[in-house]
Amino acid sequence: MAKTQFMTLARHIIEGEKRHPEATGELSRLLSDLSLAAKIISLEVNKAGLVDILGFTGNNNIHGEQVKKLDMFAHDTLIKAMDHGGHFCAMVSEEEEDIIHIPAKHKIGKYVLLFDPLDGSSNIDVNISIGTIFSIYKRITPEGQPGTLEDCLQQGVNQIAAGYIVYGSSTILVYTTGEGVHGFTLDPSFGEFLLSHDDIKIPKKSHFYSINEGNYLYWHPGLKKYIKYLQEEDEATERPYSARYVGSMVADIHRNLLYGGIYMYPADNHHPNGKLRLMYECNPMSFIVEAAGGRASNGKQRIMEIQPESLHENTPLFIGSEEDVKMVEEFMANDHC
Repeated sequence: MAKTQFMTLARHIIEGEKRHPEATGELSRLLSDLSLAAKIISLEVNKAGLVDILGFTGNNNIHGEQVKKLDMFAHDTLIKAMDHGGHFCAMVSEEEEDIIHIPAKHKIGKYVLLFDPLDGSSNIDVNISIGTIFSIYKRITPEGQPGTLEDCLQQGVNQIAAGYIVYGSSTILVYTTGEGVHGFTLDPSFGEFLLSHDDIKIPKKSHFYSINEGNYLYWHPGLKKYIKYLQEEDEATERPYSARYVGSMVADIHRNLLYGGIYMYPADNHHPNGKLRLMYECNPMSFIVEAAGGRASNGKQRIMEIQPESLHENTPLFIGSEEDVKMVEEFMANDHC
C-alpha cells in the first residue's frame, strides 16, 4: 500500500480540491489546522511516561468517567488549533456537555467540528494505541451567526469530512471526504504527514472479529449465536474466525479497515443503548468505513441515517467488512428472544 511518490497531507488535499472547481480551499486549510493539533498531541502522547501528564485530574466528565490529564490536553489543543481560523461556527467535544462556541473576537465560519479528543484513553498508562476522532459538517443555519444545536445534531450522511489519528508505534492520520479513504504516517524527522495508505478498501469479508466477550452473558440472543457461529469449524465458510480486540475503538477499527474484520460494541442488559457516542465516535468512523466499501449499523439501522436527539447520545455499533456486518444483522433480526 505504500506509495513511492512523495505526497504530503497538504498536497494531497489541495490536489483533491483541484478536481472540484467549486472548491474554495477552506477544507484544505482546516484539515491543515487539524493535522497541526495531531502533531502536538502525538508529541505529548509519545512522552507520556516521561512527564507529569499521566493520572487523573480528579474530575469527572459528563458521562461520569474520570478525566485524565492527557484527555484534557488533547481537548484544549484541538480547540486552540481550530477556534481562530474562521472555518467553524461551533464545536462539540466528548469532554464538554454543551456546544463550544467560537470566541466573539474570531470570525464565525460555515462548518461544525465534532471530536473525541482521545479515544481509548484508559490505555494511556499501559502504552496501547489510542486516537483522536473528528467529524465535519456544513452548518444548516444562516452564516455569520453563532452555531446552534441544530447545526450540530445532523445525521451522519451529511458529513463532508471525517477522520481519525492513531497514536501508536507510529502516528497515522486517516481521512475521507466521501471519495476514497487515505492514510498518512507522520515522519517525526521533519514533522510531515506522508501518504502511506492510498485509497484504502476494506475487504468485503473477513476472518476476524473484535468484541469484548467478557460481556457475553448480557448480550442479545442473536448476537450470542453469531459469536458461536464464528467460532465453529467449517472449511467451506472459512471458519473459525480469529478474535482481535485491543480495547481502543480507533485501533481496532483501523486494523480492520486495513485487513478486514468486524468491530462490535453492542447493547447489553446493563447498557440498552450501547456505550459508544453516535455523533463524534460512530458517525465519523462509519463515514470512513463506508467510503472504504464497508458497512456500519446499530444492528437494525444504518448508523449514518440515525437522527440524533442529543449531543452525547449512545448507540450500539457493528462496523467493518460488509458481508460480516450483514450477517450479524441477520442473526439479530432472526432471533427476537
